[in-house]
Amino acid sequence: MLIPAVDSGLESLLRATLPLTPQQGDVSFDAPSSSWAAQVNRLTVNLFLYDVCRSAQPLRTTPPRVLPDGTEQTRYPLPMVQLTYLVSAWAGTERDAHALLGDVLLASLAHQILPPEHLPIPLSSNVQLAVATDSQNKPREVWSALSGPLRASFTLLATVAGDAYDWREEAERVEGVSAAVLPSWRDGASQQ
Repeated sequence: MLIPAVDSGLESLLRATLPLTPQQGDVSFDAPSSSWAAQVNRLTVNLFLYDVCRSAQPLRTTPPRVLPDGTEQTRYPLPMVQLTYLVSAWAGTERDAHALLGDVLLASLAHQILPPEHLPIPLSSNVQLAVATDSQNKPREVWSALSGPLRASFTLLATVAGDAYDWREEAERVEGVSAAVLPSWRDGASQQ
């Protein structure tokens, strides 16, 4: 559910901040190929997920949780996952498409964290949002691979903890250590 949850959260955020109601336009996650583009006949924001990888960010530790019966559970630190979207806008004219893309860019820059109220389910961490520089990700190469014409676009990075490990019961806490001193073999030898 990780990727669909982030997709839904991004769509909800854009629809709320632009505003872009379903009656006014679409938010699409399809590959913006030339055949897809030929079918677009309304205002459309396209968020094409073209790369999924482990983030260079450190693992995210999760605090222990206590179940209703008092059992304490922990889990291993979670890996961070980076989702990379090619963001483009489509409209009747290029001027309108550029205006829409500018609005989407501003909405993306204004939110470093995807507000949790836009997510359909709670996730194991916040979803961090960042607009990537062209040197990190090459939108030109993505457009070329899609066999589509080069369009104005930007790269949006969404980084979130991957819920990769199950919860497990916490080991019992050590309250203290006791030791018994046993006579050594030397002590026994000297007494004989």
